[in-house]
Amino acid sequence: MKNLFKTALISLSFVLLANGAVAAGDAAAGEANAGACAACHGSDGNSLAASFPKLASLGEKYLIKQMQDIKSGSRPVVEMTGQLDSMSDQDIADLAAFYSSKAMQLSGAKEMEVQMGTGAMVDAIALGTKVFRAGNMETSVPACTGCHSPSGQGNSPAGYPRLGGQHAGYIEKQLRDFRAGNRTNDGDNKVMRDVAAHMSDAEIIAVSNYISGLH
Repeated sequence: MKNLFKTALISLSFVLLANGAVAAGDAAAGEANAGACAACHGSDGNSLAASFPKLASLGEKYLIKQMQDIKSGSRPVVEMTGQLDSMSDQDIADLAAFYSSKAMQLSGAKEMEVQMGTGAMVDAIALGTKVFRAGNMETSVPACTGCHSPSGQGNSPAGYPRLGGQHAGYIEKQLRDFRAGNRTNDGDNKVMRDVAAHMSDAEIIAVSNYISGLH
């Protein structure tokens, strides 16, 4: 029985190696390799400019997928061209572990108004709150809370990123890119593309602003 168990373990090891299994990410190793990332994303994953996303606390599974997609070209990001080409799967896992271990700093929502399709001006935070928590049943926009949690913390095991605290400008751009079909790495189910397709400009601006202050 012991020999049988030992043989099974050895066989499993070969299967994992054959499938390119990667050990869990090492945050310390990721920090050592994150020097080049700091210029855009900040030393702790809290970027200063909305053109570069905050990486802190996004979740390892989500970060690994995004980096792998960027490296393979399935998610084109001009600013990231060539940045991941020399990195192994383990390097990527290490970076994901490092950034996920850091706390995201809040950007903060702004008091502002947005223009609806009717021409009416409405409070952006009120509209953003409604879209995030209840969606828009009339236009088939689901609530964001289902995947990203009521507090905006996301669902790391499922690969849904934290949104709360992210730059409003970055969130807005991603929603517009999903809506236009410029970003397509949300899987075969097209979850984000289908959500964004039904959102108005006012809803995108408002919910992005609201999320930036959510914690």
